[in-house]
Amino acid sequence: MRRVTLFLNGSPKNGKVVAVYGTLSDLLSVASSKLGIKATSVYNGKGGLIDDIALIRDDDVLFVCEGEPFIDPQTDSKPLEGLLGSHTDWLTLNVGGRYFTTTRSTLVNKEPDSMLAHMFKDKGVWGNKQDHRGAFLIDRSPEYFEPILNYLRHGQLIVNDGINLLGVLEEARFFGIDSLIEHLEVAIKNSQPPEDHSPISRKEFVRFLLATPTKSELRCQGLNFSGADLSRLDLRYINFKMANLSRCNLAHANLCCANLERADLSGSVLDCANLQGVKMLCSNAEGASLKLCNFEDPSGLKANLEGANLKGVDMEGSQMTGINLRVATLKNAKLKNCNLRGATLAGTDLENCDLSGCDLQEANLRGSNVKGAIFEEMLTPLHMSQSVR
Repeated sequence: MRRVTLFLNGSPKNGKVVAVYGTLSDLLSVASSKLGIKATSVYNGKGGLIDDIALIRDDDVLFVCEGEPFIDPQTDSKPLEGLLGSHTDWLTLNVGGRYFTTTRSTLVNKEPDSMLAHMFKDKGVWGNKQDHRGAFLIDRSPEYFEPILNYLRHGQLIVNDGINLLGVLEEARFFGIDSLIEHLEVAIKNSQPPEDHSPISRKEFVRFLLATPTKSELRCQGLNFSGADLSRLDLRYINFKMANLSRCNLAHANLCCANLERADLSGSVLDCANLQGVKMLCSNAEGASLKLCNFEDPSGLKANLEGANLKGVDMEGSQMTGINLRVATLKNAKLKNCNLRGATLAGTDLENCDLSGCDLQEANLRGSNVKGAIFEEMLTPLHMSQSVR
């Protein structure tokens, strides 16, 4: 039985002693396993290519390669310089298992303050590790490193399809490529889809309604329905808090127990809408039309419009028994023939408000501003105790 010592091509260190048997292919298979490479050829110490197993003698020293030319370990102790020439500026980088060949000037000149420039400006200063081929090892993602290397070559940011710009940006930050960071941040911003602030249409909203179980709460908080036609829809218990419902058509809609707190209803039409138990605290309904609306809930649940802006609204003929309009603004509003029995109007601004024909029995008007208000044809007399101003 013959035995030989195997070394990687160009390296006099970390050899492996193996037994020689079978064919040359068997020896290459053993060499691949022992040295962790894909061995394709074997050379003797003088650079002679061995193509027959019979040429190998006992205790021979052999050098195994993966297809590259023979490198004499005596004269080429530094593999990289042996492969590329000690007087050239070429470098090979092993980035995450993928090889990149470039020049030292490419890595240094474009961004002299970057990590790559400091790594390769002076030979051996950083103590960069090299693999068996002599390539400098860098433990980063190769797909994100490639656009960075190309940028250092020609100064243009070019990223292939399927490459995440955020990944390239993180690599640029890691290597300190400041000028590239600015390009990437602009490219990422431009690649983001524009924010869609267009109003939701009736067709879209009906599709949402049909897809939502009746027992589930539909949250429309902060959504834009400006100018939408939502008339005659069942909108019970929906959360419209802070939604934009300006100039909407909500005529004959069922808004029972809906949450319209701080919603914008300015200029909307809510004629004949069902508003039992609705929450409209601090909402803006300036100039809206709420004629013949029903705020009265037989179960006793009261609608709450406290602090709402109802300037110039038309609420003629609405049923508002027990409604809470505390500190609301109803300046120049039309409330003719409204049922306001037991309503809370304390601190409400009713300046120039038309309350003719209203039923204000047991309504609380304490602290309200009734300057210029019209109280003609009242169904019940207005008692002095109901207002102090």
